[in-house]
Amino acid sequence: MSDTAMRPDEAPLTLDISSPAARSLGLRDHVTLWSSLGVSLLIPATAVFVVQPSADLPALSLPAVSTAIVLGTALGSILLALVAAVSTSIGTPAMVTLRGVLGRRGSVIPTVLNLLQCCGWAALEVYVIAQVATSLSGGHGRLWWTLAAGGLATFMAVRPIRSVRLIRRYLMWLVLAATVYLLWHVVTHAQDAPGAARTWDAFWPAFDIVVTLPVSWAVLAGDWSRHSTSRRATVIGVGTGYGLTCAAFFLIGVLAVTGSQSLAAAYSPSAFVNGLLALPVGALALAVLAVDEVDEAFANIYSTAVSAQNLVGRWDRRTLAVVVGALATAVAVLVNLESYEAFLLLIGAVFLPLVAVVLADWHLVRRIRGGAAGAGFSAAAPDAPAARYLLVWVFGVCVYSTISPAQVPGWSAFWAWVAAHAPWLTGLGGSATVTTLLLTAAATVAAGLLRRR
Repeated sequence: MSDTAMRPDEAPLTLDISSPAARSLGLRDHVTLWSSLGVSLLIPATAVFVVQPSADLPALSLPAVSTAIVLGTALGSILLALVAAVSTSIGTPAMVTLRGVLGRRGSVIPTVLNLLQCCGWAALEVYVIAQVATSLSGGHGRLWWTLAAGGLATFMAVRPIRSVRLIRRYLMWLVLAATVYLLWHVVTHAQDAPGAARTWDAFWPAFDIVVTLPVSWAVLAGDWSRHSTSRRATVIGVGTGYGLTCAAFFLIGVLAVTGSQSLAAAYSPSAFVNGLLALPVGALALAVLAVDEVDEAFANIYSTAVSAQNLVGRWDRRTLAVVVGALATAVAVLVNLESYEAFLLLIGAVFLPLVAVVLADWHLVRRIRGGAAGAGFSAAAPDAPAARYLLVWVFGVCVYSTISPAQVPGWSAFWAWVAAHAPWLTGLGGSATVTTLLLTAAATVAAGLLRRR
């Protein structure tokens, strides 16, 4: 008897789009899962890039960076929830859902990119868990902590739905208490650093970095939302669950950088853990958050395995999860957190336009053609309007990268050259995120209606 037959509420072992996944995750489950995913020590570590997105710009003022956090998490969480609801409607994993937009062959490209992204995120999460555990144990045993964190995350990825229920039952109240404590401490100690030049000049780059965090989950949210009992549970659970906790942890990081003397003294992305240890009962709060950090790692390992099934549908996701977990653990031994900002901007450049294509096609093009959102959408279609939508996606990547290129050798130099020959685009100013969303959505509608003719 198969594992799926023994536990009908678990995720299917292989890909079979003719047999929808069990609808076993309700509103409370989604709120629990996505609130937990928003609780991540990587988010406060990102605060250094939000406060000062570029070395050649002055740091943002506290009101400016707080506004960027509120607006950025709101927009990113709305996009995350809407994309998740698409997979809820048709009952397929995220990468399989893209077949209805890009065609089966076209979906291979984002699938390969998502495999790299998810494995990278899993490695970063395992790295952070090991760093916290090493600091709590007096600086010893980092390799063993890395192996332990990777092993636990892999074990949870084998039983993903059951793991969500365990998090809800045993961990969430402790995590909430640790979060409230850290937020209270940084708020009560917040103050502007004396003599620092703080402006609103880098508001839009900071906003773009904040949006990237929720968007990075958008291309794998369907792996969970396909199990949702309703679209309402998905939209409310995913949007509010992730948005509130993500904003809280961004605020913790930003106030730690700009206000709390004990944290700001030697702040850097990789030194944030040592700063938290300096707080009263900070070690206890860190221990709770480190345990909760495992869910981000297991979610990424699970989604990597499920994404791979879009390429090898008959492979058992448990076997894939074990392979991915071992790879992510190996990468975590060598990862460099200081290059984190470039990773974030690359994610924004690649996946934000794809989100715009999916949502514009689902809510606009299909509605115009069929009278209802998603009309005629089928993940089983062998060849959707792949060529035109792939070109639209590439167009969106070009727009984002021209306005806000990731500082990667070769990549940033190329887009600087493009920007010099496209002054009309860089002259628009403002947010790379908003500009890319609007232009890509408009191009998607044009391509969809052209296909109709």
